[in-house]
Amino acid sequence: MSSLTRKKIVFIIVEGPSDDEALGVIFSRAFDKNAVYVEVMHGDITSVKGNHSGNIVGKVGDLLKQYAKSNHYSKSDFLEVIHIMDTDGAFISDENVVEDHSLRTLQYSLSEIRCKDAALIRSRNKQKSENMDKLSRQSQVWDSVPYRCYYMSSNLDHVLHNLLNCSSEDKERNAFLFAKKYKNALGEFLQFLCESDFSVNTSYRESWDFIKEGLHSLERHSNLGLCFKEIRRGE
Repeated sequence: MSSLTRKKIVFIIVEGPSDDEALGVIFSRAFDKNAVYVEVMHGDITSVKGNHSGNIVGKVGDLLKQYAKSNHYSKSDFLEVIHIMDTDGAFISDENVVEDHSLRTLQYSLSEIRCKDAALIRSRNKQKSENMDKLSRQSQVWDSVPYRCYYMSSNLDHVLHNLLNCSSEDKERNAFLFAKKYKNALGEFLQFLCESDFSVNTSYRESWDFIKEGLHSLERHSNLGLCFKEIRRGE
């Protein structure tokens, strides 16, 4: 297939397979005039050791370059990059990270993160928040490919299912049920994402300023609806 007839690629970056399960089919329907590829990170690129505000844009660009090289694509084959990130309470004050030596895993609530090693999580939050802030101000990666990042707060399960601290099994089951519910109901999904109590319906820049305030990055909020609103305006 020549580059003249090939569909443009919408490159979507998500953190885990449950994110892909829940949203992949819906993105494919929303961008039906283009080819959707979902890059599953199996982790959080903003929290990886060694990733910082000085190189995080390049790290995201590298994902795109690797995919392009493996599939013989060039920059011009990409329509845009959509990056979906969990906030994980990254913007809260250090005082809201509470040490509890009885815990084996992190416990999130709407007001604090409880953990075994508070210093470690505070350090993670500093790195993650700086990287997210940098990416939120970026309009392109790999020199010229349009880029936008969106957040799920405090994570995807919180936004889509109003649940915190889900097990891996719960994540998989909930993602499957969510995809099943909305895969043939794009309009209902868009209404859910854009018109729910958690929907941050401001400008893109204002939505990022909002999530950085107070405890918002622990609370149930998402600006992903802004992505789909732009799609609907373009139709």
